[in-house]
Amino acid sequence: MKPYSGFWQRAKAFAFDYMGIVLYLVFIMGLFAFINSSTNIAQRLFADRVLAQASAFLLVTFPITMYFAIGESSAKQATWGKRRVGLKVVDRNGNRIGFWRAFTRTLLKFIPWELSHTLIWEISFSTESFPAFINYGFALVYILIGLNIASLVITKTKQTLYDFLTGTFVVGQQNP
Repeated sequence: MKPYSGFWQRAKAFAFDYMGIVLYLVFIMGLFAFINSSTNIAQRLFADRVLAQASAFLLVTFPITMYFAIGESSAKQATWGKRRVGLKVVDRNGNRIGFWRAFTRTLLKFIPWELSHTLIWEISFSTESFPAFINYGFALVYILIGLNIASLVITKTKQTLYDFLTGTFVVGQQNP
């Protein structure tokens, strides 16, 4: 198997992917603004905390999750960002992972992201939010991110917690 990819390689790959995510978000916001100008759909989609969370998940989190899952389970075994840096996602034997493993890996990776969105929606919609609940929630977000980074930095195989849980590795490839 090729050498395991460390923190800086993976951060660089994610930075490239994030550029694509930002372009997608700009597109969605522009499309949404255009549609909303004549239909006022925002009032319906974001009327309460639960509907707002579901709408944001379907418009943002789910498509981005699919991008990662499809890219990492494809023949190239990588998202656009990983390909740019020369990385790919593999199983224990260095083989391509299937869609459901890639999907699960991505869901686990995005738990802190989605949890923080949930907390932000709670703050935005509820004037009676429990400050302790919000604080503990954000503490959990930072703990999960910290554990993923620590795991990536200190393990020989450079695996995050979501890599351990799904039996995946991020490695360099010969021809990026």
